[in-house]
Amino acid sequence: MLRLPEFEYAAPATVGEATRLMHERGGKAMLLAGGTDLIPSLKRRQYLPELVVSLHKVEAMRGVREADGRLVIGALTSLDAVAAHPAIRASWPALAKAAASIGTPQLRNQGTLGGNLLLDTRCTVYNQLEEWRDAGGSCMKSTGVKCHIVLGSKRCWAISSSDTAPVLAALGAELRLVRHGDERTVPVVAMYRDDGIDYLTLQPGEVLTEVLLPPVGKWDRSAFLKLRRRGTFDFPLLNVGAAVKFGADRIVERISVVLGAVGSAPQALDAQKFLGGKQIDDAVAVAALQAHAAKRATPLPNTDSSHVWRKRMVQVYTARALKELVA
Repeated sequence: MLRLPEFEYAAPATVGEATRLMHERGGKAMLLAGGTDLIPSLKRRQYLPELVVSLHKVEAMRGVREADGRLVIGALTSLDAVAAHPAIRASWPALAKAAASIGTPQLRNQGTLGGNLLLDTRCTVYNQLEEWRDAGGSCMKSTGVKCHIVLGSKRCWAISSSDTAPVLAALGAELRLVRHGDERTVPVVAMYRDDGIDYLTLQPGEVLTEVLLPPVGKWDRSAFLKLRRRGTFDFPLLNVGAAVKFGADRIVERISVVLGAVGSAPQALDAQKFLGGKQIDDAVAVAALQAHAAKRATPLPNTDSSHVWRKRMVQVYTARALKELVA
């Protein structure tokens, strides 16, 4: 049986108290939301924090509300609640679909939207027991100095596996971040860095408190597609988030397409460049966007299935997402 390492535990009741604890401990404290990813990682000794700050008592970070014509989702809202919420299903069905695709019913009931957005990058070398990692020579994301996936690489290629990040980035959603004595709001797309180790732009001690969806009417349609080995439970091999705003005669006024699980960060495509001012089923424009998507995606042999096949699926799923926008 795998056991947790020793650490101090705190369960503050307010965001302010949580940010104070994170500030006082610097980089030696970690936040616990649903724990569906953190707890197994602690058991594998991927993290060894001095203090774990549980947020389960911070009720202000739960639920969905409307403010200034926008839906605001607390970061501690469960994935199941996001998937089932009537307002989200009506206005932002792609987000509801992405949340519903994660894990199993038990995991979605426990896991949170904020936790999925800040999900650690994954790799078949890194996500193993400590003894397994040490036996083969630890990788640079663990305690080693080299990448076992791309030999000679000076950076880590672990992949972003969040399902909600691509669709929220495509929608232009924003995140509210609070730290001790400070607060800021950033676009979802600005939260990620294309580096398997330093994959978030969070400042030390920051807590993600809310997700702010765009005003209803910014987009006409949204779509989410996910590729994985099995129809449930598995992490994505690829996901695609997309949104479109039509003008007269169904001409594309604005379009956004973001790929997930094919890099260390969600990959935003230049969809507006290829499809802006055109109909979304323009064959030449779609083919150009597919080629662009394949260039942006960098699937590697650090997860399930052949990376060559996954790169081909980037083109297939990009086209399917566009079709879904006009279905």
